[in-house]
Amino acid sequence: MLIEITLVSFTFEYNFTVMPVNHLPTIKDSQRERVLQLYKGMLLPRLIEEKMLILLRQGRISKWFSGIGQEAIAVGVTQAMQSSEYILPMHRNLGVFTTREIPLWKLFAQWQGKADGFTKGRDRSFHFGTQEYHIVGMISHLGPQMGVGAGIALAQKLKKTNKATVVFTGEGGTSEGDFHEALNVASVWDLPVLFCIENNGYGLSTPTQEQYRCENLADRGAGYGMESHIIDGNNAVVVFETINSILESIRENPRPVLVEFKTFRRRGHEEASGTKYVPDDLMEHWEQRDPLLMLENQLLKQDLISAATVEDLRITYKKEIEDHLETAFAKAEPNSTPQQELADVFAPVTQIIQEPTGPTESIRLIDSIRHGLQHAMDFYDNLIIMGQDIADYGGVFKITEGFLEKYGRERVRNTPICESTIVEIGMGLSIAGMKAVVEMQFADFVSSGFNPIVNYLAKTYYRWGQTADVVIRMPCGAGVGAGPFHSQTNEAWFYTTPGLKIVYPSNPVDAKGLLLAAIADPNPVLFFEHKALYRSQYADVPVAPYTIDLGKASLASTGSDASIIVYGQAVSWVLSIIGMFDETFDVLDLRTLIPLDKEAIIASVKKTGRVLLISEDNLTGSVSSDIAAMIGEECFEYLDAPVKRLGSIDTPIPFHKELEDQYLPHLEIKNAIKSLLEY
Repeated sequence: MLIEITLVSFTFEYNFTVMPVNHLPTIKDSQRERVLQLYKGMLLPRLIEEKMLILLRQGRISKWFSGIGQEAIAVGVTQAMQSSEYILPMHRNLGVFTTREIPLWKLFAQWQGKADGFTKGRDRSFHFGTQEYHIVGMISHLGPQMGVGAGIALAQKLKKTNKATVVFTGEGGTSEGDFHEALNVASVWDLPVLFCIENNGYGLSTPTQEQYRCENLADRGAGYGMESHIIDGNNAVVVFETINSILESIRENPRPVLVEFKTFRRRGHEEASGTKYVPDDLMEHWEQRDPLLMLENQLLKQDLISAATVEDLRITYKKEIEDHLETAFAKAEPNSTPQQELADVFAPVTQIIQEPTGPTESIRLIDSIRHGLQHAMDFYDNLIIMGQDIADYGGVFKITEGFLEKYGRERVRNTPICESTIVEIGMGLSIAGMKAVVEMQFADFVSSGFNPIVNYLAKTYYRWGQTADVVIRMPCGAGVGAGPFHSQTNEAWFYTTPGLKIVYPSNPVDAKGLLLAAIADPNPVLFFEHKALYRSQYADVPVAPYTIDLGKASLASTGSDASIIVYGQAVSWVLSIIGMFDETFDVLDLRTLIPLDKEAIIASVKKTGRVLLISEDNLTGSVSSDIAAMIGEECFEYLDAPVKRLGSIDTPIPFHKELEDQYLPHLEIKNAIKSLLEY
């Protein structure tokens, strides 16, 4: 059937004809070579799957997500692509990997958790990527896949490569917010990305009628002003020819396109799930529409291939599979150490420290951040900054005011209110060799982008060696009467997630140097900027660019009677109070929470024997609590008093000034120091 829907100036064509059972149209002479490639392309992953199901029953692989009956989509789409174009597949897209000609033994080693797999045994199945083959695998949280694909497409558009990006999801994944955010941003920015939905009937055991109400998922494209198509996902020829045409058009006229493939999942979500919930007649119908067998029958019917050739192909592929399995089985199991594992949490960094030299100017902390961003934008021509209202308006704090005129709209990008996808786009830019700075309008709003930060950015390097070159700026903190949703200092949300660096400057000099170091670092960095310090903290800041070593604390004051360990706004609180005492104090400004300067902490504690940890955050599950535990374990014999902690009370942050002052710990610092000294 052919349906045209016209909305404003957009036209959407739904070309979708389900072939009768066991029948495909006559193959034209001009299609012959391509159709033979499609057939061979589907046969190899089918035979691999059949072998994997045997190995699964034998306990030689741990899990399997079958794509039997869906091969036409993965193979047809990948054959339509250029080998240098990025593709982001899902569990059932084995044909993507075989079409890109990844060595089979390497795939088998990955599935067996071998050291020579793509993830060194750290992740399973298709949860990996490979720059060599321009494939970016999924994570189990399905949604982020879409935004990462959009980010890669943005990089291709900015580089003017005339390349498209293809990203897959299933019908179940279209219910996630990330799907809608990604489509929205891709449409607004005209990104050259093909969004592919494999609608295979079930999300685990939940049928489509219980997942969405619209007749077709492709209908959703209209809501985003996006061209949409519905394709018979079991017809390899139609898949290839339609996608080939769409991709050629996207390369010439960059824009997003949404495609829904109608297909069916004939095996369990994963093999242990089974298919008892599927009606027998429905299963039988789709078994008769097997894309491999339909194409094979048509080739035989037209004498374009012989039964003997089919058998020879099967024998050849099966031998290839067995040979590569033998190679994979012989590969070593992972043999690592905790030290080696920890070393792979972050990408190696050789920090080139530029000492602050030359003329200085007296500026505020907010100005030092602006200057740091300007230096970075001047130095890195592949750096993109993104955030809500940061372009024409200059950001709610006016940090990027004037950036649009200087650097242009391509590099200074206003974003929709799509925190999750903007983080994912930053990840996609990094995969494509670019850098990203993402501004959360307020640190509180990062909760809307939490998943891609802790599950994608933080884990990608450890899993398959891909850097996440993204800095997320986090305007945070109380003291400005902004209430529960604009005042949180939420560093503890991320402190327990390996793979994230956390930076928290307390003064203008540190802010500029740490920001430049964070942007230079290829690892994901959360950069906390306290709003109350923006316009209250002045310092003589070097005009020239410089960097400060991430992971090195600073002594804001030196003394011998106690160690006061602080960061952020608490530094200024303490410095304004210690002059009231006759005693002297080490005031250790942590500056970065991850990496944490344990050496500096331990050295100070050993010198003074008394410790007070102060943070604006509440103490339950806090950074201060973790540091206190570390001090107790490693410095116990040097302590002359129990480790004391001071933080905000365990409530949300109130709006009224008197309530906010009661919430914050700053009024209790003097008594806390006095109590520590008197112990």
